[in-house]
Amino acid sequence: MILGNPIAKGNTANIYLSDNKIVKVFNDILPDTESINEANKQKYAYSCGLPVPEILDVTKINGKQAIIMQYIKGETLGDLLIKHKEQAEHYLNISVDMQLDIHSIVTDAIEPMYVKLYRQIESVIELDKRQKSYLLKELESFTYEERLCHGDFHLFNLIMTEKQVVIIDWVDSSAGDIRADIYRTYLLYTQFSSELAEMYLRLYCEKSGIVRSEVFQWAPIIAAARLSESVSSENSKRLMEIINRYCPL
Repeated sequence: MILGNPIAKGNTANIYLSDNKIVKVFNDILPDTESINEANKQKYAYSCGLPVPEILDVTKINGKQAIIMQYIKGETLGDLLIKHKEQAEHYLNISVDMQLDIHSIVTDAIEPMYVKLYRQIESVIELDKRQKSYLLKELESFTYEERLCHGDFHLFNLIMTEKQVVIIDWVDSSAGDIRADIYRTYLLYTQFSSELAEMYLRLYCEKSGIVRSEVFQWAPIIAAARLSESVSSENSKRLMEIINRYCPL
């Protein structure tokens, strides 16, 4: 398969458009199970009736793990927002309605959020033993109904087509507490715009009846998990400030 130049590059993979299909080719540093695990999560979301690109194949290309999936033609809501900043609330309303649909699904069919967050927090080198112990005890203290959570939900993972909005990038999805998923989205938005983050949270709380304070109970745990990702565009100092704000001295 001739892929040409990637149309997008991420921390874990390059994305190509080939023969009217999307080809996601993973970096060599990842575990051998990465592609099949991600594909299974996306297949599950698809099976729930959510608007998600169909997985066509899980294979290897030039010795690298790869997923071949349906190509969705359109623009992300994030790109549309950049063009039409005055319509921010409109695009956020669409996104919140989509996230509510995801969160309505009760499931134990994919990786538990607890397992994923525990693993991430344990791996963070910036945290000392006391901080990790506190965060893991907090994580264990939460009770909730396990629901489908996207794990990386934001406007750039929503593609507007002629007929509908499609949700992409399911690699971080899990079965867990929707309040944690809400805070994760809020945290991602605060990286770029506190105004956008606050608008998002207000809309979600208004539509769902969830209380803001319940969402923020997850703040130090989600910030710590975010640290484990070592994202170049993320400010690790601000994440540590969030953690230290909640962790007792």
